[in-house]
Amino acid sequence: MYRLSTIALLFVFALAAQQGEDPPFELPAGVTVERDLVYARYGDREMKLDLYRPASGAGPFPAIVFIHGGGWSAGNKNAFRRQAAYQATKGFAGACIAYRLSGEATYPAAAHDSKAAVRWVRANAAKYSINPDKIGAAGGSAGGHLVAILGTSAKLRKLEGDGGNPGFSSRVQAVVSFNGVFDLAGAAAKSANATGPIALFLGGPYDHMPQVYAEASPMTHVDKSSAPFLLLHGTADSTVPYQQSVDMQKKLEAAGVRAELYSAEGAQHGFFNRPPHFHPTLERMEQFFRSVLAAK
Repeated sequence: MYRLSTIALLFVFALAAQQGEDPPFELPAGVTVERDLVYARYGDREMKLDLYRPASGAGPFPAIVFIHGGGWSAGNKNAFRRQAAYQATKGFAGACIAYRLSGEATYPAAAHDSKAAVRWVRANAAKYSINPDKIGAAGGSAGGHLVAILGTSAKLRKLEGDGGNPGFSSRVQAVVSFNGVFDLAGAAAKSANATGPIALFLGGPYDHMPQVYAEASPMTHVDKSSAPFLLLHGTADSTVPYQQSVDMQKKLEAAGVRAELYSAEGAQHGFFNRPPHFHPTLERMEQFFRSVLAAK
C-alpha cells in the first residue's frame, strides 16, 4: 500500500510554484507560439491552451498535449512551456493546457478538460499542420495522472465531458508521465482525511467513495488498447512513491503494452524540472515520442 504524505504534497507543490525555472524559459529560434487559444467552453467558462509549433516545415507534425501538476489544485499552463518549446524544435507541436482545478470543480472536471484538449487538437489539426493520428500527452505529478487517464480510458465514455468537438476522438497514441499517480485507491487517501489533495480532487475521502477512487485511477483501466507509456520517476520521491511507476509499468506490460521506466536514482519529486535531470529527461522524452509518433 502506498503512503502519500498530504503535508509533503502541499509543501512540494507550494515550493515548486515559488521556484523560478531552471534553466529559464526562452522561446527558441524556429518556434512560434499562439497563446490563450480556447479549446473548450462550459457556459461562460473558457479553457485555454498555448500552442507551440515549428516555424518552418511542411508538416503535418505529431503533437503533444502537456498537462501541468500542482496537486490538481494549483499550477498553470506555463509549467511545461520549456519542454513544449524544445519539442517544437524537434518537429512536434505542443499544446500546454490549463484545466479546472479542484477548488473550482472536482473530478471528473480535470479529466473532461484533458480529453477536450485532445479533441480540440484533433479537430484543428488541418489548421495547424498537425497529424491527427499522431497525438501524445505528457505531464507531471497530477498532470502525470491526467495524461495516464488519457492513455488508458479511451473506452470510458463518461470521462469525455461536453467541452466541445464531440465528433473527434480523445484517444492519444503515446504517454509520457513524470512522477505520476496511477493508483489513487491504493494511496493513503484511504484514510478519512478529507482535506488532502486527492480527497479535494475527488470530492471526498476514500471511505465515502471507493468506487470513484478506483475509477479515477489509471491503473484500473489498463488493457491491451492502452497507449505506449514512458514513465519517469525519482527513486527517492517522498511525495509520490517511485513504486507507483514500477507497478504501473508491470500492469501495462502484463497487458501487452509497451512501457518503459526511466529511473532517476536518488531524485526527488519534480526532478525533471531542474539540473542535472532537465536536459536528459527532455532528450529521453523526445526519443520516446519520436519512436512512437514520428516513426515512418
